[in-house]
Amino acid sequence: MSNHEHEHCGCGCEHHEHDHKPMDKYTTAINESNVIIDDAAVTAAVQEIIDKHAAENNTPEVQQFLLNCVDLTTLATEDSESSVARFVQKVNDFDNNYPQFKNVAAICVYSNFAAVVRGTLEVSDVNVAVCSACFPSSQAHIETKIAETALAIADGADEVDIVLNVGYFKDEAYEELCDEIAEIKHVVGDRHLKVILETGLLKTAEAIRRASILSMYSGCDFIKTSTGKIYPGASLEAAYVMCQCIKEYYIQHGRMVGFKASGGIRTTEDAVKYYTIVKEVLGEKWLNNEYFRIGASSLANSLFQSFTGTDEKPF
Repeated sequence: MSNHEHEHCGCGCEHHEHDHKPMDKYTTAINESNVIIDDAAVTAAVQEIIDKHAAENNTPEVQQFLLNCVDLTTLATEDSESSVARFVQKVNDFDNNYPQFKNVAAICVYSNFAAVVRGTLEVSDVNVAVCSACFPSSQAHIETKIAETALAIADGADEVDIVLNVGYFKDEAYEELCDEIAEIKHVVGDRHLKVILETGLLKTAEAIRRASILSMYSGCDFIKTSTGKIYPGASLEAAYVMCQCIKEYYIQHGRMVGFKASGGIRTTEDAVKYYTIVKEVLGEKWLNNEYFRIGASSLANSLFQSFTGTDEKPF
């Protein structure tokens, strides 16, 4: 291999030619994708879908459905065992006070609170989700990430949300990136692993497509937009690209991967727009909380108020 080729291989492994075969596998998958990556075209496609279909989807039935897709989230620096227990109790109370409505899909907390949620939660069809693997930066030894995730699973977590290693992604160290996700998935086992792409950092449709493909090829069960912490949160454009990638992956491999929008989704109108993207791009098969989630805190109350016509805030 020439020096010129080494300089542009992008994986930082000039002295390990034998490492190029796995690299080629990931690059090939990306290059074979036909998902649109022209940002202006993505924006136009999103606008067309929203203009045509968002209003018709803003119904009490859809609003109730969306509540059942919420990962009710608390990820605050001041979270404590007592505050998380009170947070969970609101979900228990909702189940008792409003048995006619479906509850949220999951309660999402930092990994060290999995046991608190598991010990306090009385609702069998609400899952325990944790943000793990050194959320939100994903900056730590892989051994640390695996240990944290294993502890959360032992404490009762049903679902694990992790952040894509953006450093590896930026360096195009795809083998390392994918191996890390695959190792964490091995620990998670048959529970759901959601990989957060941090789309507000990636910004472009091209980068979001690459990150989506790499995450799915690594065995994750969901791809998720954002942490909602440092960088801009979810956008409809990112959701559109991610859903197109999920659709293409399903056609190619026959495996359904879920989609989760997170970061800054606070109003019923916002949530309905994400529902509309999922419905129009992926279709009815994805319209259940096994494959569609919205990570949020205040959104649950907004949805409840919309479909009940009240000012109550059960969450």
